[in-house]
Amino acid sequence: MLKRLLNFISSRPNTITPQQPVVIPRDQHNVSRKQISHAAIKVMKQLGDHGFEAYLVGGGVRDLLLGIPPKDFDVATNAKPEQIKRLFRSARIIGRRFRIVHVRFGREIIEITTFRGHHEAARSEHGMVLRDNVYGTVQSDAARRDFTVNALYYSLNGFTVHDFTGGIADLEKRTLRMIGDPATRYQEDPVRMLRAVRFAAKLGFSIAPETAAPIRQMADLLSNIPPARLFEEMLKLFLAGSATATFHLLREYQLFGELFPIVEAHLQTNDPIALEMIEQCMCNTDRRIRAGKSITPAFIYAALLWPPQQALAKQLSGSMPRGLAFNEASQQVVSAQLSRIAVPKRFLIPMREIWDMQHRLTMRGGQRAYALLAHPRFRAAYDFVLLREQAGEKLDGLGNWWTQFQAVDDEVRAQMIKKLQPDSPRKPRRRRKSHTAKQQD
Repeated sequence: MLKRLLNFISSRPNTITPQQPVVIPRDQHNVSRKQISHAAIKVMKQLGDHGFEAYLVGGGVRDLLLGIPPKDFDVATNAKPEQIKRLFRSARIIGRRFRIVHVRFGREIIEITTFRGHHEAARSEHGMVLRDNVYGTVQSDAARRDFTVNALYYSLNGFTVHDFTGGIADLEKRTLRMIGDPATRYQEDPVRMLRAVRFAAKLGFSIAPETAAPIRQMADLLSNIPPARLFEEMLKLFLAGSATATFHLLREYQLFGELFPIVEAHLQTNDPIALEMIEQCMCNTDRRIRAGKSITPAFIYAALLWPPQQALAKQLSGSMPRGLAFNEASQQVVSAQLSRIAVPKRFLIPMREIWDMQHRLTMRGGQRAYALLAHPRFRAAYDFVLLREQAGEKLDGLGNWWTQFQAVDDEVRAQMIKKLQPDSPRKPRRRRKSHTAKQQD
């Protein structure tokens, strides 16, 4: 289908520019209304019925053309945010740098943006765009988008696809290409560097040489991004089913160290277990997501920060008790990471609990094993033990012991706990003299 689209475009005599779109008719593309969310169709029809332009745009169109089920659907229109809000009772205007509208249909949210226009935007001292609420036409909106493959517009009017920037050709070549000058676009919003890596990893695309060239030199601009926004980007990077490829690309383009400086510094020591643990965590994350299983960012953070935490705890244990060294190392590593990426307490607390339970899982005597098995954080802590063993840590078969303990009945569990006791007989405890006997003495 993409080859047919490319042939159609190649037959056009004019050069493709944002002012001269290629309009692809229904019989030349594979996008069907049946594949589009009913809520998105309803939004587009409602806007059209009130005299506004409305297009399905961005990743939804891109993925449909690639034969990938879209994760979400975004709509672009010439209606202003206040006009959109009046059309939909569940609409909510959000954002400051560029205002957008969220319209809720049950559990689904359709994001609606007003066409952006060309202008001299207010910028920070580092060149970042601070305000972008200047509106324009669909042509100017296409030119303001980040990558050519994300600047494809689907219209209900004739069910056509509009290509303003050569996105169809880049889809065919499986290439991610920035619209405009890449260095300028990265300076406007450094998060675009993360988006380039994320889309390349997710789609299996290569990054065009001119798009990739400035990334390493401009990676430090990410330090200007608010930590809260970087947390949201981190979720997109590692929870899209392509965490392994994303991790390698982040390191290749020297972006990982800007997000996790303390982890990158430890990886530079060539600790093979640390690298294997992170790679195995990313691989397991991808497997779970593709299987439709849940993933918590707390576990990913626990795996990423564990190697530097362990190294620091070992260093501190020379001057303080082991337990105190562990807690101090945890506090220092977490504090260092929070200065770059904000982690909400709902993930930070479970992460610390996973760490704290690593030592407790080695203490299985008496009734402790049963109490640990009932702990709400047991499953995550047990999975973390398995991850550590997969990475090469020597834990004396701890993971296998807990695997068996969960699978057997209470009688066998009691035998397993009994085997943990030392073989040598315990010395009899000396009987304490009673108070009366002491008085007689």
